[in-house]
Amino acid sequence: MKVYDITSPIFEGMPVYKNKPEKQPKISTVTNGYVTESRLDLDVHSGTHVDAPLHMVNDGETFETIAIEKLVGKAKVLDLTNVSDSIKKVDFDRFSIEKDDFILLKTKNSFDSAFNFDFIYVAADAAAYLAEIGIRGVGIDSLGIERSQEGHPTHKTLFSNDVIIIEGLQLKDIDEGEYFMVAAPLKLSGTDASPARVLLFDSIL
Repeated sequence: MKVYDITSPIFEGMPVYKNKPEKQPKISTVTNGYVTESRLDLDVHSGTHVDAPLHMVNDGETFETIAIEKLVGKAKVLDLTNVSDSIKKVDFDRFSIEKDDFILLKTKNSFDSAFNFDFIYVAADAAAYLAEIGIRGVGIDSLGIERSQEGHPTHKTLFSNDVIIIEGLQLKDIDEGEYFMVAAPLKLSGTDASPARVLLFDSIL
């Protein structure tokens, strides 16, 4: 069994959304004798993270309402590295996407070492298509699942249909195919997102 860690590392100076300084993590370390302790100041949308509806919906559900069972199970990695600008409904035509699937979208974003303001995102018509199918969740290799869409229709369509959103995956070295996924976010309450460690397994014993 091979384990693939598709989590973005967290460190000072890491890529953050739109390169906003206020989104940078701050890590302070103090050593007293032989005891070393570090403190972390972290945006909940840092690196690899799971969004909650509250992120884009006023009075939306907070993070603890996402059942951990929905973040563990089979996942399909779809290779969309041929796509430019945005993933549209037509780009899913060659894939077999079924109800309750958790799909992970590998795009050109996986090959960016810094934040790209023109990152590949999921267009509104593609989000509507995935919601209609009834997928369990969708992950993408960018720090946002949509870019400059007025009203944020991609987020809102997915949230309103109970589709989980994971952003900030690292899929550069992952081949298209089916895996077993364990996405383990911090057990936060009352927030609009949580950082997560996401692992893929090529088989389960």
